[in-house]
Amino acid sequence: MNIGKAAEASGVSAKMIRYYESIGLIPEVSRTEAGYRDYSDKDVHRLRFIRRARDLGFSVDQMAELLALWQDRGRASADVKRIALEHVAELERKARELMEMSQTLAHLAGNCHGDDRPDCPIINVLSEQDGCEDGCKDREPDAAGHCGGKADQSHEHAQPRFGKTGIEPDRKRRHGSD
Repeated sequence: MNIGKAAEASGVSAKMIRYYESIGLIPEVSRTEAGYRDYSDKDVHRLRFIRRARDLGFSVDQMAELLALWQDRGRASADVKRIALEHVAELERKARELMEMSQTLAHLAGNCHGDDRPDCPIINVLSEQDGCEDGCKDREPDAAGHCGGKADQSHEHAQPRFGKTGIEPDRKRRHGSD
């Protein structure tokens, strides 16, 4: 069958099929005399496997590992389980980060008046400069958040929570002590 029919039968777009072939996730398929790809039922089965793995959020590298294990009839199921549980842990970490981001944004939105005034805590947080307010942005804070910029060493930096944005939810709210 041609690539369009293989795409329809597998649920993987023709563009992605070509991509997976180009990176070696799937082997090159045979071609007709006219040069068109010719997919077998076995190829479509492999594409369905990839689509299901992709739907579960596995990376290309993880899909390659799973495909290799699928084809290895002597595989240990422990190897498959290890990959799955590592992926579960990653998904749970991402879910926690998304929940924290959601709570932070909800908190900021809850403190925004949403009226005609220009003052807005959302914009204020997004526009904050890296570093601390007393000008010690050139010094890296230690693990406790101290930068050494004040004589009493008690000055703390906000620890970045979400990548480069540095937005952190209200600590009291996050720890449940309203």
